[in-house]
Amino acid sequence: MPTVSVKRDLLFRALGQTYTDEEFDELCFEFGLELDEVTSEKDIISREQGDGKAEGASDVILYKIDVPANRYDLLCLEGLARGLQVFKDRIEAPRYTRVGPLNGDMQKLIITKETAQVRPHAVAAVLRNIKFTKDRYDSFIELQEKLHQNICRKRALVAIGTHDLDTVSGPFIYTAKQPSEIKFRPLNQSKEYTAPELMDLYRTDSHLRHYLHIIEDKPVYPVIYDSNGTVLSMPPIINGDHSKITLNTRNIFIECTATDRTKAKIVLDTIVTMFSEYCEKPFTVEAAQVIYPNEKMYIYPEMGYRKEILSTDFINKRVGINETAESVAKLLTRMYLKSKVMGNGAQIEIEIPPTRSDIIHPCDIVEDAAIAYGYNNIQMTVPKAYTVANQFPLNKLSELLRQDMAAGGFTEALTFALCSQDDIADKLGKDIAVTKAVHIANPKTAEFQVARTTLLSGLLKTIAANRKMPLPLKLFEISDVVLKDPSKDVGAKNTRCLCAVHYNKNPGFEVIHGLLDRVMQLLELKPGKENGYYMQAAEDSTFFPGRCAEIFAKGQSIGKLGVLHPDVITKFELTMPCSALEIDIEPFL
Repeated sequence: MPTVSVKRDLLFRALGQTYTDEEFDELCFEFGLELDEVTSEKDIISREQGDGKAEGASDVILYKIDVPANRYDLLCLEGLARGLQVFKDRIEAPRYTRVGPLNGDMQKLIITKETAQVRPHAVAAVLRNIKFTKDRYDSFIELQEKLHQNICRKRALVAIGTHDLDTVSGPFIYTAKQPSEIKFRPLNQSKEYTAPELMDLYRTDSHLRHYLHIIEDKPVYPVIYDSNGTVLSMPPIINGDHSKITLNTRNIFIECTATDRTKAKIVLDTIVTMFSEYCEKPFTVEAAQVIYPNEKMYIYPEMGYRKEILSTDFINKRVGINETAESVAKLLTRMYLKSKVMGNGAQIEIEIPPTRSDIIHPCDIVEDAAIAYGYNNIQMTVPKAYTVANQFPLNKLSELLRQDMAAGGFTEALTFALCSQDDIADKLGKDIAVTKAVHIANPKTAEFQVARTTLLSGLLKTIAANRKMPLPLKLFEISDVVLKDPSKDVGAKNTRCLCAVHYNKNPGFEVIHGLLDRVMQLLELKPGKENGYYMQAAEDSTFFPGRCAEIFAKGQSIGKLGVLHPDVITKFELTMPCSALEIDIEPFL
């Protein structure tokens, strides 16, 4: 869940009421939010960097509020205050209006065909005669950053650019060029740079370096020019300094370039609906034209209102309440979903504003009705459907085996399902190509490259980390391994295995053999080739030659046991002999 930091006094001023911390925490809970922390900039710096660094920092009280990840309209002070005001019936939800320019033509953003190689989509809008204060400006910048980290997926899907419209002139051209052909002065820099120079400059920047990978390997870089050839931005990296927003900015041109047009439209609608409040005509947004290479023309922002019709019974049954249609309509109106009763009261018409892009399905509306009603106010009832739950058979067998393994003197270990390639191949004397391992496409560390194909390596690493413990070390694990399987729809399958190891001054093969006999006894399987289990000599590079046996049960091979090869023991940084058993337990279901 995203966390929004707002200044307490500013929020209370916007709400028109002062609360204690406890009262505001309760209000957030009622609205489906959570007051995560009450702090200040000074406290945060002191906690993270020490008291010395915190000198001179602000003591202004900050509320850190956890917001649902799909409620983009609550990611700034303006949306949060507006939502809470509507929830408390203090104001009506405003009506957002798209208008044309008072003088002249609409601003145009023309997309060229070259952008198809990098970011093919763009949307745009204008906020006219806006009035910024320092706090409003900070909130405007913070909302963009929150959206970038959330719905924009760290600018991979959408990148937002905001520009002082009075410093540039349309129509604007969104194109893509060779990196060496792009040259401009980026935001807060004193000289011009080419695109490759910018990439080198920001490679060490703690903030912007995280976005370089999005375009650095592309043959062309996206760039936006005005009619005079001035660069507005090189999305998704940096805006130009020429058109930067200041406290004196009165007209803002907003562009969002994207790989996903739907996401771009949501982002644009969110920004303009939140900050059109500060325009000379509140909640009005000037439209802009976007022209695609195929000459199709779109007008943004869409800011569309749509209507859904739900029956009162549908909402009541799913929430577990028995309210009248008028009462349910009032509950939904408090959640920014203006509603009215239709006809004889059996149905409710719900108007979904452009700020509520999270409303996708009728169940989303039902959830809002439940929040407004108050989850704590819903009467607890016995479910009408009577069902009996059963434990998953494979898990039940695993639990029963775990108890008896522990009773036999073995200690259970829980190891990582991911490991390095060496752990399941080289260290066990095998070739990675024959292990049927599922590889991670972009592993973050060398320790997590593949899904494990055996439990043995995890147990040996556990012993290596506990070598100082008194001998013998007797460990077991009953967990899943992952193997490639072309017959499955996902190309791989999980298999539940049992693995046990005995580590001591002598191999203790008899201990592992006895454990196998005990497990088979518990599974009600007697020794024998017909309907029981048996072993036969086998060769395996993981085990010492002549000290390995393959285990058969119910006519199929289920695993192996034996004394580990000295090379395997050495590669896991162990010094004592070790015996191991690993079997597949799924055939016994």
